[in-house]
Amino acid sequence: MKKKLRSEFNSRQYMLSRDFEVYYYSDLHFSSVGRHSHVYTEVYLFCEGEVDMEIAGKRHPLRTGDVLVLPPGTEHRAIVRNDGKPYRRFVFWLSEDFCQALRAESPDYLYLFDRVRAKRDYVVPMDPLEFNGLRSQLFTLLEELHTDCFGRDAQIALHVRELLLLLNRTVWQRESQKSKKGTRSAYQRVTDYIRDNLDGDLSLDAMSRELYLSKYYIAHLFQENTGLSVHQYVTKKRLAACVEAMGSGQHINEIYGRFGFLNYSSFYRAFLKEYGCPPSVYLEERLSSAAAETQ
Repeated sequence: MKKKLRSEFNSRQYMLSRDFEVYYYSDLHFSSVGRHSHVYTEVYLFCEGEVDMEIAGKRHPLRTGDVLVLPPGTEHRAIVRNDGKPYRRFVFWLSEDFCQALRAESPDYLYLFDRVRAKRDYVVPMDPLEFNGLRSQLFTLLEELHTDCFGRDAQIALHVRELLLLLNRTVWQRESQKSKKGTRSAYQRVTDYIRDNLDGDLSLDAMSRELYLSKYYIAHLFQENTGLSVHQYVTKKRLAACVEAMGSGQHINEIYGRFGFLNYSSFYRAFLKEYGCPPSVYLEERLSSAAAETQ
């Protein structure tokens, strides 16, 4: 899937562009690059594979959704534990001059970069919803980079800033929640309930009754923590569960009802809106992509 947006891996570790570069790689039998560092910042989103990242001498096993921020001068290397499995990731390079220009616009763009420099905590895990949001933004940016439409440069500039704000807002909100234990506890109770009851009634009224929380308070929690309505959040979680089940070989007709969709029509409409194609096409492209990469 998204074959036209993939880049052939190049061991080059310097930038050709003045401001930023972004790549989507998917490799089998990856030829590892030795320990190295950059004069620019690298943001790395891990998608799939059996890979460790060695950063400043410490080895980190990677999980789907892990975001790595590697400031200039940070020595690192990827270690592929199983080169028979696809190694998929996004790589986003930003020059120091570009970062400083962004800082002049708003320090919010560099909140995570500053946090990483201060704490040397290079790996930021994302949950499936956060991961899907970042991946979607990266694909949107790559698609614009591959077009020649009117306003292309202006649109690319907007996409870069939207991506950085999404990443920084996600991390800021997570840290903000830690400092608000009561809010975090209520939000966690609701998200846990949703996770465990995807096949049930997840309306605001129903959750209010089950969790003894005001439905207006629940709605506020989700708007504050995710920027989504409860309905949007629940739909995304249900669709993500359906996609995971589809990937394991289960038939579409056996899936959607199990994860709370009342009929195929409502599932189809939600899937089309979220992924931009019908479920059957998504599954076919995913399987053909996996088959092509194992050849």
